[in-house]
Amino acid sequence: MQNMIEEFLSHLNFERGYSENTVSAYRRDLRQFEDHLKLQHVSSPANISRSHISSFITKLMGMGMKASSIERHIAAIKSFFGYLIREGKLSANPTADIELPHKSKKLPKALTMLEASRLVEAPKSAKDRAILELLYATGIRASELISLTLNDVNLNVGFIKCFGKGGKERIVPMGASAISAVKRYIATERPKVESEILFLDRSKKKLTRQGLWFIVKKYVKQSGVRGSASTHTLRHSFATHLLEKGADLRSVQEMLGHSDISTTQIYTSVSRERLKKIYHSAHPRA
Repeated sequence: MQNMIEEFLSHLNFERGYSENTVSAYRRDLRQFEDHLKLQHVSSPANISRSHISSFITKLMGMGMKASSIERHIAAIKSFFGYLIREGKLSANPTADIELPHKSKKLPKALTMLEASRLVEAPKSAKDRAILELLYATGIRASELISLTLNDVNLNVGFIKCFGKGGKERIVPMGASAISAVKRYIATERPKVESEILFLDRSKKKLTRQGLWFIVKKYVKQSGVRGSASTHTLRHSFATHLLEKGADLRSVQEMLGHSDISTTQIYTSVSRERLKKIYHSAHPRA
């Protein structure tokens, strides 16, 4: 279970862009939960039931822990099991009917179109430019991008084939800018090796999530994008900008690889919030 927890924390850090403090808090909470399970001789997530989680919550309450701290523990556990389900590593979620106190759902951060353009155009490196162009052009996840092979990218037709959560295959179009950037990378910077992996690091090995995270962070800083941004921010921006330009929700759902359209619907809220800001800043009687 410890390996699964570390994979989850790596996902939060390098793919979702969570801060070191948040990741550290999740690590403490999940290790405390793991210690509780060891006392009950449970070592695999597949064997964890709702009663195990309930007994853990009861234990925290008995320790006199503050309600806010208990809520954070529950949120960490729910997020961990949600990750295992999405990755296809678990079939049943023992936290499904464990509710957190109702809070307004936090909208995902999306860059403005100008910020997105500045970011993807910042690199001089052909590889880095191709990576950023592809992330923004297709909305693929970090794990999907680093797993792309040369055969997955059809530069003549203009689409990529990727494998998402649970190994589900999908086809996503890519625009002229991304096609041009990937062609340039392959022609000028990609090492001439037998590996089929598209993006290789300096050691001619498959680019890691951490390596990808450092690339994105580097150009976020260089381009002057306000606040923090990650690979997931580019995914959010991809979806938000498509909807703002008139794309239908079902098409965006298919391109993102969401199994449930309710997951995609949050981006309509992002678009509405942005429209409200534009209205209030521009209308003379707002």
